[in-house]
Amino acid sequence: MPRKPKRKAPASPARHDTSPEPYPCHSSPSSAQCLAVRDALLVFHGFPEEFAPFRRLRLRLGGRSPNRDPRPQPLSPTVLDGLVITLLSQNTTDAISRRAFASLKAAFPSWDQVVDEEGKRLEDAILCGGLAATKAARIRAMLRDVRERRGKICLEYLRELSVDEVKKELSRFKGIGPKTVLRITKAMGWVPATASREKAYIHLNNKIPDDLKFDLNCLFVTHGKLCHSCTKKVGSDKSKSSNAACPLAGYCCIGEKLQKQ
Repeated sequence: MPRKPKRKAPASPARHDTSPEPYPCHSSPSSAQCLAVRDALLVFHGFPEEFAPFRRLRLRLGGRSPNRDPRPQPLSPTVLDGLVITLLSQNTTDAISRRAFASLKAAFPSWDQVVDEEGKRLEDAILCGGLAATKAARIRAMLRDVRERRGKICLEYLRELSVDEVKKELSRFKGIGPKTVLRITKAMGWVPATASREKAYIHLNNKIPDDLKFDLNCLFVTHGKLCHSCTKKVGSDKSKSSNAACPLAGYCCIGEKLQKQ
């Protein structure tokens, strides 16, 4: 009699991060700390409008409805749109970066046109967002890299990858990185002061609950742009900056720690 084929064992779920914990003796942040800081930043800033569409999409995919408004909801943004918006949001306000993105899309109906255009039209289109030359160069380099590697300018494939794989893909693009989040989490004591970006990422990815990661990352980015206490550098004019209004001051004495860096 023919043998029955053996049943394959069900695949175990992929881990978000398979790297070893770099700071096993560093207990922070706890789940409770993460939740408290997320809620404090939400109360203070509200959820950043530039990331709100992606948050709604995540909640829908997770089976949770962010609102019960019966009216038709706007189309979900693409991964590439979100990445370009992130680049445009650096060193400016959310409102201004949204205007710059709208101006870019009006000037270039397709991403291929952005890559193929050799003049300064892209730079002119995003001029209102500041640092136009730098941002234009980074956007064009990113789009060109994607087209050369993938054959078309689209990043939707990232939705199917693990967290580690997405991080690896995005790290090839200049201007995309955890700089602001790293500075704030060091000041809060969530990672050691000597932590590198790579080790800080692994530690935080292991410690922060999955359902809080997206919110905290978006809120830290926004907070880093708006809070003088969290972004001031050593030697800056202390009279112009105060941590009195910082929603994180009560959690981590952030001002004092930053001054010691």
